[in-house]
Amino acid sequence: MSKKTPKKTSPEPALPPAAAPLPRVTPPPPELPEERATYVPQGQVLPLWPGKPPGETAAVKKEYTGIVRGYPHGEHLNIMNVWTPQIEVFPASPLNNTGAAVIVCPGGCYKFLSYTMEGVELARWLNDIGVTAVILKYRTPARPKAKRGEMELKDAQRAISLVRANAAQWGVDPKRVGISGFSAGAHLSALAGTALERTYDPVDEADKKACRPDFTLLFYPAYIFEEDDEVRGLVSAKTAPAFIIQAADDPYPSESSLAYYNACRAAGVSAELHVYASGGHGYGLRKSAYPSRTWTLLATEWLRENGWLG
Repeated sequence: MSKKTPKKTSPEPALPPAAAPLPRVTPPPPELPEERATYVPQGQVLPLWPGKPPGETAAVKKEYTGIVRGYPHGEHLNIMNVWTPQIEVFPASPLNNTGAAVIVCPGGCYKFLSYTMEGVELARWLNDIGVTAVILKYRTPARPKAKRGEMELKDAQRAISLVRANAAQWGVDPKRVGISGFSAGAHLSALAGTALERTYDPVDEADKKACRPDFTLLFYPAYIFEEDDEVRGLVSAKTAPAFIIQAADDPYPSESSLAYYNACRAAGVSAELHVYASGGHGYGLRKSAYPSRTWTLLATEWLRENGWLG
């Protein structure tokens, strides 16, 4: 009579050591508009601040919108020189409203906002899965002498508080408010998800509401865990849970997303990371032949499995 050899069980892999800082990446040239255009709001536009934004010292430049043509993933509108930040609210339909809300931070190297491709199109997808979307038109370009994301984080925290202050009116559960972004917008979302306190003095009743997101969606993040990046020292047990996607051939190295993911794991924070073999950078939700086009399916499942969709 033969005896079966018991199967050997592999020990749980140990967490990797803290990652060394990555060298700073030189960003690709900005997608400068080829001609002026007009963006017609598709949601409800509200001012972000009741007066002058806190910390603003730079001279006012004229804001404008332009069309970018000849871009690999299709033409889109960029907004340049944002000095008066706003939010544009896309409420979920009463037919499928889950009660969740997500702040949307378009990318743009902290120099401009890729507003339609990485703002409006993401808001429409969020509406499709029953989520109220709030596009954050944050200040750009980065202000002189300010740290990367410093002014923009104030705008992001204010937007989160405003959503919670209007939760009843907008059909939102104030305990299910997340923040998302592409590229620089993902970096800004990570800053908001790791910040332990408000970075400006409260200005009104809305700022009595919490400014920390309940979760973060980081789509091909830029700058994270570079040698001079603020996020590197901010990940803690209080960091918001994260869903992260990036392509291995992204000019911003996917190792940065891996480093953020590992830091979250080491801190006991829930995180999920997907690195695609190919896809590049700056594709948003546009159709493509690359495997990275499937990220919306994975993000929806992550939101559902973690209870953010109710």
